[in-house]
Amino acid sequence: MMDITTVSESVQLALAPVFFLTAVAGMIAVVAGRLARIVDRARVVEQVIEASAHSVEVERALLELRYLRSRGRLANGSIGLLTLCGFLIGLTIVLLFLGREWGIHGQGAAVVCFLAGVVSFIAALIGFLWETVLAMQLFNFNVLEVGRRAHH
Repeated sequence: MMDITTVSESVQLALAPVFFLTAVAGMIAVVAGRLARIVDRARVVEQVIEASAHSVEVERALLELRYLRSRGRLANGSIGLLTLCGFLIGLTIVLLFLGREWGIHGQGAAVVCFLAGVVSFIAALIGFLWETVLAMQLFNFNVLEVGRRAHH
């Protein structure tokens, strides 16, 4: 039978990974929101392509659609990595708790799961950063400069 001290220590041991899970959930929400905006924008650009008769406008829209596809793939990959991270951190919590409560020697596996989760989280952050960089590449800052000169 488990005593209250052991249960209390087990909960404390598993608490840090739980905070990490909160960060992972927040990141999934952020990236999923970006993915939704990418999909919405792609639908608008597809309509522009279908409705346009001007080849320059179609070429510009096709370029944007290629960027949106790349961004969508990066966001989707980041969500996959974040989900894997969440799974691994959850498994870490289970291994720590069971190891503590039932005497199962899973600390080594818990460390491997935790580190793999951290690596997955870092890879997802890299994908997120790459997606945001791609988002900025489509801007034509010359248009902003011309507009600023016209108003001065």
